[in-house]
Amino acid sequence: MEKENSIAPINEELNVINNVANYETENIKNLIYNIRGKQVMLDSDVAMLYHYDTKRINETVKRNVERFPIEFCFRITNNEYNILKSQFATSNTRGGKQKLPYVFTEKGILMLSGLLKNEIAIEVSIKIVEAFVEMRKFISANGQVFERLTNVEYKLLEHDKKFDIIFNELQKDQQEEFKQKIFFDGQIYDAYSLIIDIIKTAQNKILIIDNYIDDSILKMLSKKNIDVEVIILTSSKSNLRKLDIQKFNKQYPTLKLAYTNKFHDRFIVIDNKELYHIGASLKDLGKKCFAISKIEDIEYIEKISNFD
Repeated sequence: MEKENSIAPINEELNVINNVANYETENIKNLIYNIRGKQVMLDSDVAMLYHYDTKRINETVKRNVERFPIEFCFRITNNEYNILKSQFATSNTRGGKQKLPYVFTEKGILMLSGLLKNEIAIEVSIKIVEAFVEMRKFISANGQVFERLTNVEYKLLEHDKKFDIIFNELQKDQQEEFKQKIFFDGQIYDAYSLIIDIIKTAQNKILIIDNYIDDSILKMLSKKNIDVEVIILTSSKSNLRKLDIQKFNKQYPTLKLAYTNKFHDRFIVIDNKELYHIGASLKDLGKKCFAISKIEDIEYIEKISNFD
């Protein structure tokens, strides 16, 4: 059976607000960017022009992935998106995006308009192609200027990265390295803040071992860095529901849950390099006197890390 290529429904709100006749070539040209030497448009801008939600546009691409090779459509990198964000400041159509967007080349936009199969997409695609043609002429006439500007932007980003590294190192020197701390009854906020600080140091992975974990850990983990993987080892009697984890993963991926009965104490392992022993369950921080200690024995770090 042939795949269903069209998507429905059209976003009626956009259909009322936007008039195809108002899509002047000059306005569409402002939505075209140069990435990896290709002229492209963001998925959100394509969706706006075609009167669809961005999610629906991307779903169509996924259902017809064989029709969208990298020459037609690709997801941009963090570095590329950071450069684009500096250009978004003057645009009213931009909002915060947690996921890196897809971009479409001229070929990808034409392929997409054929799959959507509606008059609006066909009419708008003609205007988009006209805008791409004019942009190619403009870039060709000003190629050296654009190349110099792009090089300047990359150099500024590299300088920003180096500054962040130097600043972080200076901050480390100013702060006394954490070894251990005792919290007394009632120091709930102080204990909570320290756990958050530990979670924020992770760059790749967090391993949490706690038999009595509950959904309060999700609020702490929402402070983690983007793309840091979290693994929780707990008992089968814990109060952390799979539904809570599913909802969490939609916004702060990725959290995995596993069960074990081999631990009595609580531990946090950061990036398989730092090990913290916690004298109370994370759900009971500050309710009774307890201690948090950093264990620096490499042998122990490796043994506990390998349990996940």
